[in-house]
Amino acid sequence: MAKRLMCKTLGAACLGLSMVWTAPAAFAIADLIETPARQTDLAPTKLLNDAARAGDRIVAVGERGHIIYSDDDGQTWVQGSVPVSVTLTAVDFGTETHGWAVGHSGVVLHTEDAGENWSLQLTGTDASKLAIESKEEQVAAMEERIEEAPESEKADLEWAMDDLVFVIENMQSDLDIGPVNPLLGVWFEDDQHGFVIGAYGMILRTEDGGRTWSDWASQIQNAQNFHLNGMARITGGALVIVGEAGQIHVSVDGGDTWERRESPYEGSLFGVIGTGQVNELLAFGLRGNMLFSADLGKTWRMVPNSAGATLNDGSVADDGRITLVGNGGTVLMSTNGAESFREHFRNDRAGIMSVVPVSGTNLLVVGESGVKITDARGKNLQ
Repeated sequence: MAKRLMCKTLGAACLGLSMVWTAPAAFAIADLIETPARQTDLAPTKLLNDAARAGDRIVAVGERGHIIYSDDDGQTWVQGSVPVSVTLTAVDFGTETHGWAVGHSGVVLHTEDAGENWSLQLTGTDASKLAIESKEEQVAAMEERIEEAPESEKADLEWAMDDLVFVIENMQSDLDIGPVNPLLGVWFEDDQHGFVIGAYGMILRTEDGGRTWSDWASQIQNAQNFHLNGMARITGGALVIVGEAGQIHVSVDGGDTWERRESPYEGSLFGVIGTGQVNELLAFGLRGNMLFSADLGKTWRMVPNSAGATLNDGSVADDGRITLVGNGGTVLMSTNGAESFREHFRNDRAGIMSVVPVSGTNLLVVGESGVKITDARGKNLQ
């Protein structure tokens, strides 16, 4: 299986690699959005792409709209009620009960009861319309700038406006196909304020719990519309987004404004976490590349990693242990603040998409083969 091929999708939207993807027919997409996820006892054993805590509860999301939750650190699971059957890629909770999940076809789901019942807040069609409106506003502003600009600047501004018009035309064409582009990450501060991010530079913001959304793509430096893959808050309060082509964007004002940081790695980054120390962050992605910064990305050092497997997610336990997980059953652990990592590989070598610290020093991991439990030495407990 190609690196990241199973990531978030086990197929179509493996966005970290260059590949040809034929969009599914619009009617098939609509059907999946309108079809509730089927209840099945097998949900904990199938592909799961992300897991997060909702208080003492753990909630995991995955293929076919599966959302499951556990109140006993992953020993038993209950399947939630979900109104869609699309693959879900990420989940986050702003409070112990209010959570959001995102996935294929640009869907955004919301729960008010810690994952038991979910409602559909947004689809890719809605997101595309918001993006088109935003681009049209930029075109109008550009036209005013061109009228007021000196002749020496008009040509460059007209080129920029032509690029915007071209992007709008592409977005409008995509609407004829349907909501095909996936959302890949979600982060919420509380039950009102949050972001969702995804393919082709999608980034949307809400300040009312998802009742309304604003297109936020123009707020970050991403003219090529590279994919945005992961988002996290770092100790100290900063927000960080990472993505394709080594993108690292940092906000120190709650997401109002963003600065792009220079990255020592130009490949795809799939996740970012804090280390627990103020302004320290660890970004990671394709081929096991790990980037550490102690100053919110102003300077970097590469962290040694001979495992070479693509890394998908990470966590920090209460005792400061840092764990990263990835393809091929990779489990990397650090007890020295990301100076170095010990390498372990699960016996089944199934790809791991997400990790949550549980009781003692154990870890709950989810991925290609569903839910598994691993101890701090990398030993398979389940």
